[in-house]
Amino acid sequence: MTQLNPRQREAVRYVEGPLLVLAGAGSGKTSVITRKMAYLIEQVGIPGRHIAALTFTNKAAREMKERVGRLVDKKLARGLTVSTFHNLGLNIIREEHPHLGYHPGFSIFDAEDAKALLQDLMMREASADAGDELSDVQMTISSWKNAMRGPSEALSKAADEREQRIALIYSRYTEYLKAYNAVDFDDLILLPVQLFRRQPDVLQKWQRKIRYLLVDEYQDTNLCQYELVKLIVAGRAAFTVVGDDDQSIYAWRGARPENLAQLKDDFPSLKIIKLEQNYRSTGRILRSANTVIANNPHVFEKALWSNHTIGDEIRAIRCRNEDAESERVATEILDRKLKKGLEFRDFAVLYRGNHQARLLELKLQAYQIPYRISGGQSFFARNEIKDAMAYLRLLVNPDDNAAFLRVVNVPRREIGPRTLEQLSHYARARDVSLFRSLGDMGAEAHVTEKGLDRLRRFAHWVDHTCQRLHQEDPIPVVKQLFTDIEYEEWLHQHAGSPKQAERRMENIWYLVDSIQRMLDDGKGTADELGIEDAISKLILRDLMEQREEEDDSDKVQLLTLHASKGLEFPHVFIMGLEEEILPHRSSIEEGNIEEERRLMYVGITRARETLTLTFAGTRKQYGEKLETIPSRFLDELPDEDLKWEGMGDLDAEANTQKGKATLSALLGDLGV
Repeated sequence: MTQLNPRQREAVRYVEGPLLVLAGAGSGKTSVITRKMAYLIEQVGIPGRHIAALTFTNKAAREMKERVGRLVDKKLARGLTVSTFHNLGLNIIREEHPHLGYHPGFSIFDAEDAKALLQDLMMREASADAGDELSDVQMTISSWKNAMRGPSEALSKAADEREQRIALIYSRYTEYLKAYNAVDFDDLILLPVQLFRRQPDVLQKWQRKIRYLLVDEYQDTNLCQYELVKLIVAGRAAFTVVGDDDQSIYAWRGARPENLAQLKDDFPSLKIIKLEQNYRSTGRILRSANTVIANNPHVFEKALWSNHTIGDEIRAIRCRNEDAESERVATEILDRKLKKGLEFRDFAVLYRGNHQARLLELKLQAYQIPYRISGGQSFFARNEIKDAMAYLRLLVNPDDNAAFLRVVNVPRREIGPRTLEQLSHYARARDVSLFRSLGDMGAEAHVTEKGLDRLRRFAHWVDHTCQRLHQEDPIPVVKQLFTDIEYEEWLHQHAGSPKQAERRMENIWYLVDSIQRMLDDGKGTADELGIEDAISKLILRDLMEQREEEDDSDKVQLLTLHASKGLEFPHVFIMGLEEEILPHRSSIEEGNIEEERRLMYVGITRARETLTLTFAGTRKQYGEKLETIPSRFLDELPDEDLKWEGMGDLDAEANTQKGKATLSALLGDLGV
């Protein structure tokens, strides 16, 4: 325990009752959670299989699990659950599916699958503007689920005609998901909550299983996640939650920072420990962060402090326009790299919206500065992986209509849209899945003979492969699947080059290897997975983080303020410090500046050594050049820590000199 400070040590050792750890940015909260798991196992004597730690990303869960693995003997830690909320929900549904009325091998619909089903339902309800309304309907249903509001309650509480219409679509959507033996992303939390409320014996079973619960990033929980935690810890109240109300930046997806305060009401014996020592940033950066966030109302007061030096002043740079702003950021990075011998990876540029990166990319390319944009294409977003996952989903759940429609003609089987439309009408009238309807004699009266013959041949092959999957070693069967359908040949026909086709096929084999590893990892343990479980886990991994390949190369990091949460960099630039950008126009119109201020706080506290803030004097909007107003957050920074540049003629001269110095350094570096 020598590496922990007194507050951290107290948080690790406190097990007498419920605990809320208010952990400021960079205060070592991950160390506290991982050390506490080790302490519970080694000192308190709770077996690993009775401890669960929940977080919001697979990356955070993996990091925690690895850290605990280095602290505790593997035998003692066996069965320890370190996962996302949604992964825990998936495990509960998998184990309790008969109570919920689902068959084994249920599918998890991603946003696109859900959107396709909703679109189909809305077109059937003769909503002419289904396309325009679709995203709104999907978001409304998601928010209702996160607030634990079922279709009938949504209908009874509908405030207007629009909400009534969406509630009716929600009801049909729920029925169809059940018919397809499928759940959507929000159901992974909602269904366990509904089950636990309805069946106390099932809840008690899980309460016996999870004797101590730890939750990370608690300020990001929505109402449904809060209820899941509350149900699991009811009675024993053996839990530690870690959060920071100043870093709650996900209200748009249902996060409720007020859940932190709600804990005190629900658990009156709650102990609160504040972690205020920051191990990341200079004193000046922390003072600025504290000063800005002090403008928000607080239930819990805290102030970050550090043993680090005071550090450099924070620079606020006014640029002529957005082009000059991007140019300035690019030349600053190059200048500091050359003069101080830094790496490109030491720099991060943060912004409010992705559109702000476009111009910056052009400038970085012009100066040959390597960069990486966070949020690039996910492995699972590639077409070949979507095809492969749809085939696997269909094998474990033939009633999965979304998967069926994705692959029935990939590679081409000469099944036209008219044939699929005929089959869809018939299946809908019978209230069965597309796959199941193919076995009906009645299908012959609704689908053309040639089309039905091709569909049934496909269905027969799926049936045969399903049987083999459950009777034989599954991995060779999965490999054989791609040979059967001649997928590699199909890729070669549709790829831009042979090399591209080979690379896509390699992605497929990587996916198959991932399934093999998942099956091997659990062999002979309580966590042993079947092929259906492994495929469900892969689908969830895709949904949770839209995984990007790790990239450790020497590149400047470009990312949104939302995406920067949890990360840190030696040198940080925040662009676009203007009213209507940061804070965002919609937050100004809705009077919700507090979340934007928390976003600013998150951005400031990413910086370890230097922080540079930039804004443009004019900015083009819809082809028109408009004067901008500097962000109110600049006014909220402490004057003594701020150095303004570009505000007058003297600065213009200084900037010219600086540009010449940068060019000289660059030429010198190149030996010119």
